[in-house]
Amino acid sequence: MTHPAAHSRETPYAWMRLFASLTLMTLGGSGMYAITVMLPAIQEEFAVSRSMASLPYTVTMVAFGLGGIFMGRIADRFGVMTPILIGTLALVLGYTLSGLAPGIWSFTLAHGLIVGMLGTAATFAPLVADTGLWFDRRRGIALAICMSGNYLAGAVWPPIVQHFMQAEGWRGTYLGMGVFCLVAMLPLALFYRRRPQNLPAAAVVPKQGKQAPHLREIAASSPERPLGMSPAALQGLLSLAGVACCVAMAMPQVHIVALCGDMGYGLARGAEMLALMLGLGIVSRLLSGWISDHIGGLRTLWLGSLLQGVALILFLNSSGLASLYFISGLFGLFQGGIVPSYALIVREYFAPQEAGTRVGTVLMATLLGMALGGWMAGALYDLTGSYDAAFMNGIAWNGLNLFIVSMLLFRARRALVKGLPSRTASAP
Repeated sequence: MTHPAAHSRETPYAWMRLFASLTLMTLGGSGMYAITVMLPAIQEEFAVSRSMASLPYTVTMVAFGLGGIFMGRIADRFGVMTPILIGTLALVLGYTLSGLAPGIWSFTLAHGLIVGMLGTAATFAPLVADTGLWFDRRRGIALAICMSGNYLAGAVWPPIVQHFMQAEGWRGTYLGMGVFCLVAMLPLALFYRRRPQNLPAAAVVPKQGKQAPHLREIAASSPERPLGMSPAALQGLLSLAGVACCVAMAMPQVHIVALCGDMGYGLARGAEMLALMLGLGIVSRLLSGWISDHIGGLRTLWLGSLLQGVALILFLNSSGLASLYFISGLFGLFQGGIVPSYALIVREYFAPQEAGTRVGTVLMATLLGMALGGWMAGALYDLTGSYDAAFMNGIAWNGLNLFIVSMLLFRARRALVKGLPSRTASAP
């Protein structure tokens, strides 16, 4: 009898393509992190306020989220190689124009609209969606590896940018980054000439795994009526869940440094906690990917949301330095796998021909949640003079996310019991 792996699309080429995606995401993610390091120098250069100097970062993040939908749609129609090439050229052009910008507004437009919307966005949602098309048995861990590029960019780029900014200035650093992206990213685009063939209607359910509850639930659904609802309705619920979980996630990530400063521990201790949080977030992403291959995206998302809520409650009752380090580490371990779970759920319940657009939409919702959560926490601090209300706000939003995911899990179980029309379970 033919071994099931013989029909799997998880070939050596798929793994090489995955690590090319990891590299591209790490390179493209430079657009989100370089600006944070250069912010003081840009403020001094253009003689503007701190809030005005922060505007390019805000525009970049908003444009990054919107660009994910646009680039995902291009990938669905023309293949992922097209947005990769567009993104590479956009990073080269955007960094060059940023380095030559005569004022803050021209810098904001170059960095936000070209680097953010066309450059960095092209190396995120389209690559996540593409990875899901090349894996069936280990799709969860593959998506986790791919999306770790976003965190790796945060670990790798700030010290590199800081070094070259001191040696060459911020303008020279931007020009150098443009050249480096061209040389490093363009050859990697060659990995994406091949497009996946004979795609199944949605996620493949291997014969040897039919007894797993999540696989039977997926088989009982269909792309036309995922979880017994319209695709638009499920997309809307996933997007709302994405906003809710990331409003909660933003509280510690955005404000842990300021919190430590307020408590008298110093900003440096807060920066160390943030680094610990993000570093363990990579571990969480990989571990959650492995877990999701065994229990599915919905259950992994539910588990991550539950544990994130526990960590937020622990933050609310913690004031000691050692306990803050410990809880920051726990928070990183708990939350890192939440966002990749959304990409896996999209691949499990939607048609693969729509993966780029739908993944881009859900990931944009998570980015909006991060932006909204960071602002709300700051506003609540201004109103109350402490972060207690901000943590309570995060816990409430996390509860909303947990409620939505619990409801989707209930619908998945009900669809299985009712025996909704199954889709083909054989591997391609």
